[in-house]
Amino acid sequence: MLRMFDLSPAATILVLSIVGVADVGCQPHSDAARGRDVSQHRTPSGLAPAATKPQPDLSGRSRYGYASFYAKQFGGREMADGAKMDLQGDNAASKTLPLGTRAKVTNIGTGQSVLVTIQDRGPYVKGRIVDLSPAAAQKIGITQDNGIAKVKVTPISVPLPNGSAKPGIATQDPKS
Repeated sequence: MLRMFDLSPAATILVLSIVGVADVGCQPHSDAARGRDVSQHRTPSGLAPAATKPQPDLSGRSRYGYASFYAKQFGGREMADGAKMDLQGDNAASKTLPLGTRAKVTNIGTGQSVLVTIQDRGPYVKGRIVDLSPAAAQKIGITQDNGIAKVKVTPISVPLPNGSAKPGIATQDPKS
């Protein structure tokens, strides 16, 4: 007959560890058990859960950051709005502007501008605020050699959740 004490020390530690983890896992969160709101607790990364997903920016204000462009292998792939990515089109991606937003993207270095429609999500690189189709990027001086450029993104028309559209800052300020 096998007794608990017949286990090797390593096996005993393993069994006790598993039992300890299982026991802890079954206990309710101390704040939840006391009826406190646990939604404000931070995740292990230090970010609040709501901060991990960017919220739509319906303000219509201009923003500054870096633009990059889609690689050619993304041509023809489905974008977030369901359309196919057109390498020669005016399509662009933004993490925060609503899909369907029309915007003017201006290269700060060259002063060149292009009108785009936000049809996809991204870019997912820190500091970049818009990904452009290769044709749109070329119109403002972004080439494969330089890859990115500091830009100003000025919304012209921002679709709202109720189906209407809000005029962006570009429609209110002729200099933008």
